[in-house]
Amino acid sequence: MTQREGLPARTARSASLGIAFVVASAAAFGAMAILARVAYAAGVDVVTLLALRFAIAAGAMLVIARWRGARFPAGTTLGALILLGAIGYGGQAASFFTALTLAPAGLVALLLYLHPAFVAVLAAVFLHERINAPKLAALAMALTGTALTIAPALGNGSHNAMAPDIAVGIGFAVAAATFYAVYIVVGSWLGRRARPLAMSTVVIVSAAVMFAVVALIRGPHWPQSPAGWLAVIAIALVSTVAAITLYFAGLERIGPTRASTLSTVEPLVTVTLAAIVLDETIAPVQLAGGALILAAVIVLAKTDKTAAQREDAKKAEEGV
Repeated sequence: MTQREGLPARTARSASLGIAFVVASAAAFGAMAILARVAYAAGVDVVTLLALRFAIAAGAMLVIARWRGARFPAGTTLGALILLGAIGYGGQAASFFTALTLAPAGLVALLLYLHPAFVAVLAAVFLHERINAPKLAALAMALTGTALTIAPALGNGSHNAMAPDIAVGIGFAVAAATFYAVYIVVGSWLGRRARPLAMSTVVIVSAAVMFAVVALIRGPHWPQSPAGWLAVIAIALVSTVAAITLYFAGLERIGPTRASTLSTVEPLVTVTLAAIVLDETIAPVQLAGGALILAAVIVLAKTDKTAAQREDAKKAEEGV
């Protein structure tokens, strides 16, 4: 067999490996909400959990970065990444993990996936990207899906004391999606100046410092059982370090559109594990709403791919 004849097989193997990496990453991220519930049951609070998560993850990322010979940015780029980690990623994490203390894990996971729709809006407002018909359709799907997803949760709690908590939890979940959207837009801009591994390391270290300071000021609430510590360690190493590393490994092999589409496995993993481990139930109408939100993600991903292909074709015609 010639080298040219062997190329498609190697390409197919690389693509299959990339798909496996992204799905494994999504599963690792999806398990995080369930692990957080286990940690909360062991007595840890949100701030301490996030301080431990990012501190452990930061140590691992620094080792990986040194091993891979990552080159860290300096100057304004480094400063922007530090702020992105402390405020952007930190805000997303704080909102998401707070939402998990107030609302069902499956519901929180589905609402987090509103972030691609928010990214489209932010890109239109601040980056002057055009919102075409497919994007408008995706935004309408996301909004309809959100209404279907949250209405039963609020309605079911309207006659008991949990209703205010669920409403606040939904608010934090939407806030997490908003923070994540800002993080993605700013991170995409900074990505032109720094490599993914260096960016991720700086962001995680910055979040670790911020939450560690807050935890020390407030006083930490450590896990009170081995299961709680194992859950915290798993959140740091599996749902943070491994999830991020696997995603970037898959991204290199299959590209952003397929990676974004496959990432919709994440909330499905959370919903399934929440039903098995936490005995949570999600109404059929909520599942329909979640399906609309995830369908909007796929439409937006494919729209971005088409736009990128047109931009590449335009540059090729212009000889860029």
